[in-house]
Amino acid sequence: MSTIARIETRVFNVSAKTNWVFIAVTAADGRTGWGEASLIGWEPMLLAASRALALEWEVRSLADAQAGLRVSPQSPGGLVFNTVISALQQALACLLDGSVPGAPAAPELSAAVLRQRVPLYANINRATRLRTPQGFVDTALRARAQGFSRFKAAPFDGLTPALCPTAQGQALIAHGVECMLALRQALGPDAMLMVDCHWRFDETRALQALQALAPAALHWFECPIAETHAHWPAMRRLRAATRGQGVLLAAAETQVGLASFQTLFDEALYDVVMPDIKYCGGPLEMLKIAQRAAEHGVLFSPHNPSGPVCTWHSLQIAALAPECAMLELQFEESPLYEQLLAGPAMSTQGGGLTLERAYGQSLGLDRQLLQAHPYQPVPPGIETQLNR
Repeated sequence: MSTIARIETRVFNVSAKTNWVFIAVTAADGRTGWGEASLIGWEPMLLAASRALALEWEVRSLADAQAGLRVSPQSPGGLVFNTVISALQQALACLLDGSVPGAPAAPELSAAVLRQRVPLYANINRATRLRTPQGFVDTALRARAQGFSRFKAAPFDGLTPALCPTAQGQALIAHGVECMLALRQALGPDAMLMVDCHWRFDETRALQALQALAPAALHWFECPIAETHAHWPAMRRLRAATRGQGVLLAAAETQVGLASFQTLFDEALYDVVMPDIKYCGGPLEMLKIAQRAAEHGVLFSPHNPSGPVCTWHSLQIAALAPECAMLELQFEESPLYEQLLAGPAMSTQGGGLTLERAYGQSLGLDRQLLQAHPYQPVPPGIETQLNR
């Protein structure tokens, strides 16, 4: 039975705002699997968590690691440790895919795919440097020229729940609404348009913004308020309001583990769940979440504003899941996205991704390119900023 020879972590600087974090698991037989553990602003903590887990799991069998590495919302290490565990599970899935004679396999990941092509939507947020209505429109038009017909933006920069009732907050909300209305006007009635609110609203202002956005004919309204137990009644009222406008309510990108998602399904809080393979527990856990979502009549749409490793793994599960509405792709964040994968290539032309068989190809990264773009400190992500 193959064992883990070493676990390595590489931080890859993409821009002044983004690092991607990759974890490589090398087996005793020389094969290497890759996972992604990006969590913006937390790179030093991710490295420390990776070293701690390496001390525990190196020289142990691949199958034991896949069975024993489990995420938990109650983990003392919080989202940082759960992110590293999720990345290790991604890497292990590459090594336990059944493609190597004599190697153990995870049967769920060796199944025949249910779809060979997965629709994408373009997250145009980070590519939009000019944060004006015209700036968002220009980015969306570039994405449309590459075949995209589904678009998501996050135009409520600087807004926080505390600012919402103030004059400054009202101005930020009005600006974000203006950006979304400009996108609808430029893209026409047939484009699918989503807005990501990044938990910046309180309930009152979320409802007001939703009403103001009615002319934008949104497909979904994403993460309007913090996803805490105290907000469940407010979330139910928001879901009723979105349904009244023919809009879906989407959320749950930082939820960890099937049990957390099961609570959301039982409480009927959302129309769309967006597990992120970097946080939810890795490929097997995401597949279980997708299966449970289908049983509850909730749409499954993986959260993926990430690097190419996360995209590759998310694509595998999107192909295996009972249903998959669409997969997120961070549009034009950096040309390094295409350059980093040593194989297999992924083409996003036409607004979709295609594969032949899930976990049937070797995933590799250009190690020289990794070394050429080392870690640089970046500002913390919105998750950190709103929880300070």
